[in-house]
Amino acid sequence: MPPAPLDETLSQTARHANRGARRIISVANQKGGVGKTTTAVNLATALAAAGQAVLLIDLDPQGNASTGMGCDRANRPAGSYALLSTDATLADISTATIVPGLTLIPAEGDLVGAEIELVDAERREYRLREALHAALAGQIFDYVIIDCPPSLGLLTLNALVASDAVLVPLQCEFFALEGITALVRTVEAVRRGLNPALRIEGIVLTMHDRRNNLSDAVASDTRAFFGSDVYDTVIPRNVRVSEAPSHGKPVLLYDMRSPGALAYIELAQELLRRERAPSRQPGQPS
Repeated sequence: MPPAPLDETLSQTARHANRGARRIISVANQKGGVGKTTTAVNLATALAAAGQAVLLIDLDPQGNASTGMGCDRANRPAGSYALLSTDATLADISTATIVPGLTLIPAEGDLVGAEIELVDAERREYRLREALHAALAGQIFDYVIIDCPPSLGLLTLNALVASDAVLVPLQCEFFALEGITALVRTVEAVRRGLNPALRIEGIVLTMHDRRNNLSDAVASDTRAFFGSDVYDTVIPRNVRVSEAPSHGKPVLLYDMRSPGALAYIELAQELLRRERAPSRQPGQPS
């Protein structure tokens, strides 16, 4: 029996949600290889399949989110670099994707130089926020998901200043908790000085291996330290998740029945539930 369409899989809990104001969420962790881009791509896909209008912004010069959405690197159109450096409209820098309801602003090659160019720019921390405000005027998106670089440089800082919240993928491996401390300090500094509305959306445990006691120990320590900020949903290690980007597809389209795909569906459902909870209103500290 063929699998049900992805939107049908999600519809029981999310499709008929009341749409609120646009939410801008950065997916960030200064440590590479933690599932940051995988989470951005597949969370955006799952939210779109749940009936949400989603804009995915690839702000990482590596451009892996763009590749994972099937945007060919050799023929990549103007995208996030043009957003930061010109008065481009959304129509100029966005592209439709294979996922209905999901629009992509890709990372073009010139983005690699943006960090240096921003150093001397006026209001350099606000460039993305101001550009998004202009580009999205009159556009209807429920969620804007920003895939940040694996660093705490000016591109990530711009994303945090432009965002309502930060979603932090945390790998279930040794030293993971040490790596997240710097990001939490950065979020607090941005909240105090540049964006008082910024909050931690949540921490998502990724690459969990149930055969490995260390994965369980890291998950337990993370929950003990961060409490309810840690999502119940855990993303497992899954070969299908690793294979999907080479096919230019989110894992939810590559193999919807795989454990990784099902976990990202659950993550989108949990995010939507948390967004609607009275104690987790947008703009409130976590």
